[in-house]
Amino acid sequence: MSDKRLRLFIYYPIILSLVLAGGIYLGSRLNVSYLYDLPGADATDNSRKITNLLNYVMDEYVDTVDLDGLTESTIISMLDQLDPHSAYIPARELQAMNEPLNGNFDGIGVEFNIINDTIVVVAPISGGPSEKLGIRSGDRIVMIEDSVVAGVGIQNQDVISKLRGERGSKVHISIFRRGLKGLQQYTIVRDKIPIYSVDAAYLMEGGVGYIKVSRFAATTYDEFKEKLDAFRRQGMQKLIIDLRGNPGGYLTAAIEMCDEVLNEGQLIVYTEGRSRPKESSFATSRGSFEKGAISILIDEGSASASEIVAGAIQDNDRGVIVGRRSFGKGLVQEQVELPDGSAVRLTIARYYTPTGRSIQRPYENTEQYYHDLYERYEHGELYEADSVSLNKNEKFVTPKGKVVYGGGGIMPDVFVPLDTTNYSAYHNRLVGVGAVREFALELSTRHAAELKKFKTVDEFRKQFRVSAAEFAELVELGRKQGVKATDEQVKRAENAIRQNLRALIARSLWNGEGYYPIINEDDTAIRAALDAMK
Repeated sequence: MSDKRLRLFIYYPIILSLVLAGGIYLGSRLNVSYLYDLPGADATDNSRKITNLLNYVMDEYVDTVDLDGLTESTIISMLDQLDPHSAYIPARELQAMNEPLNGNFDGIGVEFNIINDTIVVVAPISGGPSEKLGIRSGDRIVMIEDSVVAGVGIQNQDVISKLRGERGSKVHISIFRRGLKGLQQYTIVRDKIPIYSVDAAYLMEGGVGYIKVSRFAATTYDEFKEKLDAFRRQGMQKLIIDLRGNPGGYLTAAIEMCDEVLNEGQLIVYTEGRSRPKESSFATSRGSFEKGAISILIDEGSASASEIVAGAIQDNDRGVIVGRRSFGKGLVQEQVELPDGSAVRLTIARYYTPTGRSIQRPYENTEQYYHDLYERYEHGELYEADSVSLNKNEKFVTPKGKVVYGGGGIMPDVFVPLDTTNYSAYHNRLVGVGAVREFALELSTRHAAELKKFKTVDEFRKQFRVSAAEFAELVELGRKQGVKATDEQVKRAENAIRQNLRALIARSLWNGEGYYPIINEDDTAIRAALDAMK
């Protein structure tokens, strides 16, 4: 949201109050209040105030009025007075807002990035129409239909609007691929593209399963169950569920996931609101992994449904929570679609963990609420467990006597500070300008023949290395893009950059299943989880 719009929303309640007061005053002075039944006349129903005022403005205002814009602004202002998560969604934005939760959209099925003003295919989505036609990682999209899209300042939203469309419709693209002369022509029939919420799942040494869940969507439970069953057939003994950075989603998906690992009859979560009676969710007998050791990874980006899972595991003494204090969102929203295709997401209840704690952090001051994560960084909470502010008045005890706290997120059992040893400002700048991703795509093309020999991610992880000459090329590429550093700074970041390159190359071959096993090699939270489960 722009600063201008933000200021508008902040001051709109004041403006609306002044308009109301002015309208009442002028109505009494001009003796026209009866025409619009304005407040202050005979009207006693406060719910009619806004409607009456809008009618008055539309009929009598000196200039032409944008009724749609005025109505939307009024709704937004009203919801802003409630809580940070009640929101209005315009019709034009609703589909895009729902896509990550619905689990699919219609399009050509590529993950792309704009590098040097050119659309570069990072990876075709597995099973999508682009992959079936042979479009590859590293391909450059030069034309869409008859329009040149390279070197014209195209933005992400422009690309999405051009490539997405109804299932069955066609789009023609022209691609530049290194090693081939001329542009390669493709006519792609758009199809349903799945959005996966399980980014990666693989078995680690010692029979430890790792599942990375990025959101709780309509398909999350089915994806999770498929991976869990496959691991069990391979002899999995322990399980790590990585919910770091997971903003939440559907409550039912979180409940179903918990049901797989909790014993029958154990409470998972309950919700309750002023107009909504208490509703409790319990584990059933269908759980397929109720005995093995479990660790849940969380951080300050884990919210809502992620916190339900972590809270259920922690409060039932089922496993160990590892990482940093979670976001602290314990409010439940219900989405209601309006006749014009827009929607309102209204907070209708709070959810509570099995011990009865609400993990919603205070939101009386909206500005402070949105600055909370920055304040955690400033106060050192991301680096020192002792810096975490807990509400000691909201103290709860698990069945085995462990003390837990409410009122501000889930506090992990094992605190893992933010790891800064492998990252540097130089590395971050290289990533920021797109140099690391661009060079990874270059290496994928350069080593195409060699990469074909790797049948598994594990083979690639153990054998493929970035040469010293290639690393020097990346450093030079960074310099050309304005990223300069001393030899000492480059040396300090070298190992992390090499790992990043290898992970991105693996991603172009196996998507998330290739990326995470490599990027997780030196992950301090995963090491802490493995130690805790011993």
